[in-house]
Amino acid sequence: MARKLRLQFEGALYHVTVRGNARGALFRDDRDRDRMLDRLAQASGDYEVDVLMYCLMANHVHLLVGTPRANLSAFMGSVLTGYSVYFNLRHRRVGHLTQGRFSSPLVEGDAYLLRLSRYLHLNPVFTEAWIDKPLAARIAEVRRYPWSSYRGYAGLAKPADWVRREPILDQVTAGARRPELAYRRYVEAGLADTDEEFIGILHQSPHGIGSEAFLERLRDQYQKASSKHARLEDVALRREARRLSIATVDGLLAEHGLGLDLTSLQRRDCTPRMLAVHAYTRHAGLTQREVAKRLGMRSGSSVSQQLRLLRARLVDEPGLRRRIAAIDASANRYFKG
Repeated sequence: MARKLRLQFEGALYHVTVRGNARGALFRDDRDRDRMLDRLAQASGDYEVDVLMYCLMANHVHLLVGTPRANLSAFMGSVLTGYSVYFNLRHRRVGHLTQGRFSSPLVEGDAYLLRLSRYLHLNPVFTEAWIDKPLAARIAEVRRYPWSSYRGYAGLAKPADWVRREPILDQVTAGARRPELAYRRYVEAGLADTDEEFIGILHQSPHGIGSEAFLERLRDQYQKASSKHARLEDVALRREARRLSIATVDGLLAEHGLGLDLTSLQRRDCTPRMLAVHAYTRHAGLTQREVAKRLGMRSGSSVSQQLRLLRARLVDEPGLRRRIAAIDASANRYFKG
């Protein structure tokens, strides 16, 4: 049987679900869960994918992601391959860890996206063990649950810097002085008044989550894509990749004192090289292989290593964070203009 078609286009939003093989566990302890979050953080940077939220359950994972570069399959392949290799080695097992391919219905923006965010964040108490518990106990569990992005959204913990919260918070908290509190009230209201209509919408179509007009449009696009590549029109909240020319990025680097003197970019932990790698991948849209060629590095994997080193240093080096922010701000001026 042919594999089910997966529509990929710039600016797409997806509800991704990954399930354990034969309903088996994807995580055996917190170390496993931490590794999955590490994989998501790394791959979101490597592939410039927007992770809007996540929820890790015992035998499945929910993600809400946006793809400015139309690369969902590459992103998820990196996440799941890396995690599966780790899991099998650590637990001395062989075979498939996940149940077939991940599912990825497309999501319509605005109210559907907001309602989906509530559904995902309430998943920990949509289980048999919690469904009949008192409301106060279920609210307490949602607020306590450490393996979803909810605590960061609700102002109960520092949000992960790789989770893009703005598209969701902006919808429910426009003008609010305390946006996290407003979002917390919105989500937790869903425990007292279950959104049965939305749960029906969630399972209405394998292609997407949204209005009937949106689903009809998706059906048409799937039919067209069966014989050729297709691209959907963009909707609100979708962020397409924004690219500058290589020459423009060269100018930005020079503006920030980073001329491309290759003889000064050879050391593995060289800060100018890390900043150049960041600028070319983020703002010029170059692949890691293209960046390697431009900077005289051995391979795309060397570029990936530079990005990992940069992320590690950003945690403890505020000065480096300021330099990255300054480069990004200079790039953003071109888009605003």
